[in-house]
Amino acid sequence: MKKIALLGAGHIGQTIARLLHDSADYRVTVFDRSAQALARVAPHADAVLTLPGSDAPALRQALAGHDAVINALPYTMATSAATAAVAAGCHYFDLTEDVAATHAIAQLAEGANTALMPQCGLAPGFIAIAAHHLAATFDEVESVKMRVGALPAFPTNALKYNLTWSVDGLINEYCQPCEAIRDGVRLTVQPLEDLEHFSLDGVEYEAFNTSGGLGTLCETLAGRVRDLDYKSVRYPGHGALMKVLLSELRLKDDQETLKTILKRSVPSTLQDVVLVFVVVSGLRSGVLTQEVFARKIFAERNNGHSASAIQITTASAVCAAVDMFFGGQLPAHGFIRQEQIALPDFLANRFGQVYAHSTRIESLS
Repeated sequence: MKKIALLGAGHIGQTIARLLHDSADYRVTVFDRSAQALARVAPHADAVLTLPGSDAPALRQALAGHDAVINALPYTMATSAATAAVAAGCHYFDLTEDVAATHAIAQLAEGANTALMPQCGLAPGFIAIAAHHLAATFDEVESVKMRVGALPAFPTNALKYNLTWSVDGLINEYCQPCEAIRDGVRLTVQPLEDLEHFSLDGVEYEAFNTSGGLGTLCETLAGRVRDLDYKSVRYPGHGALMKVLLSELRLKDDQETLKTILKRSVPSTLQDVVLVFVVVSGLRSGVLTQEVFARKIFAERNNGHSASAIQITTASAVCAAVDMFFGGQLPAHGFIRQEQIALPDFLANRFGQVYAHSTRIESLS
């Protein structure tokens, strides 16, 4: 039985702990600074401990003896948590969308005896697995469009948005530069730009650039694709209002105030829906062809617990990555990219199956 150190007992951390603990194949020790969060997660953990502060030796000592670390803390903790995991001799997995943190973790992985696999959530994470799988089925790839939205099922405010995941992560992806490939050239584009509208399953959406969702696909597909981009999906009008807050009111430069405003004024919800939409076009046997992978995954209210769609999709993705790693389906050490996971293997995994069996818009065999 593998011993897992789980850093963070927030909504996502609680779901990760429950999934791994209930599988009976993992012993989970959960670390958090909040006594209330630890109390909530305790029924789904083998042990709960107070997370050491910024003292690196203390964190390294706390992680020692575990087989792997899953970091479900805010993105600002990613590099320090990965450093402590390497020093403790633990494999490392996280959910970060932060590009700089991922680059730092890749450097840590050089020559490491353990594996480091960041970006194991929904986006980045599963979206890269699906996109890479589709792209590999073409002789020549023209474009890869990756679209993901974690949306309230019942939008009622002007933003048409509720808080469904980390406010820190949300602000980070709205403020940081975004990677893309256009006309075969890797470049940086601005967040909240390149607005597009589309209709899917009878619902109108908008999508715009946000940071981090591509994961490492820009590097992996460089020289093999003409156009590649990632955009977050929202209900129409959301992007324009966020531009007012971030640019015109200059809250991009005062993110603590923005965070306070959002937490105070925008309700959180467990009644959400996750939209995954990948469109790849290119040549097969000389014929221009398009393939689509789409899923719509809803919140759950069963088995004695409630879980939002973003909890389900994010926690299931990282649990699947850990499960496949210990099952020998991934490299044993070094830096592991999300696209190194084969989509059929992911969907067949006991945790990854939520992406195969949840509500579908389109089915890809």
